[in-house]
Amino acid sequence: MIRFLRGKVLFKEEGGFVLEVGGVGFYLQAPEPFLREVREGEEVAVHTHLLSREEGLFLYAFPDGESHRLFGLLLSVSGVGPKVALALLSALGPRLLAQALAEGDVKLLASASGVGKRLAERIALELKGKVLPPSAPAAQGVAVEEAVLALLALGFREGAARAAVLEALSKAPSAKAQDLIKEALKKLR
Repeated sequence: MIRFLRGKVLFKEEGGFVLEVGGVGFYLQAPEPFLREVREGEEVAVHTHLLSREEGLFLYAFPDGESHRLFGLLLSVSGVGPKVALALLSALGPRLLAQALAEGDVKLLASASGVGKRLAERIALELKGKVLPPSAPAAQGVAVEEAVLALLALGFREGAARAAVLEALSKAPSAKAQDLIKEALKKLR
């Protein structure tokens, strides 16, 4: 099993890139946010997942171990293939995806391309309890909790409120509670 590669990015294609390692070019599919970061000619280190199908061998690349772990968990769900798992990681990112899985937030899971309500419900049911919610640094944690409590007071569900606040936090990591509330309200309306 190929679990980790380090090499030079030769070129990018839609949905993936070719990584040269020791004179061998590996085609790696990856989540969209990671693909946008990868630059041709740069050396990168990636966590990989090798999938064997009738059509051949497929290699998937992730920038960190958490994304790789979530991808493997998603593949364990009946009806979830690599395309859907990548779509979830691309749309939500590892932090927000872990939060959605920990809370069983069907609405947030269904917001990814190719994930309908029924599939989102199956994913939430099968993976709830298998993923711990991500922890935030102490100062950010206080701002997040204040923002979530404010949204709960406005009548929003906890899962939706927390997901919206965490998404706002991912866009502005040093935001204060009031800024997180404003951004989360834009998402929730």
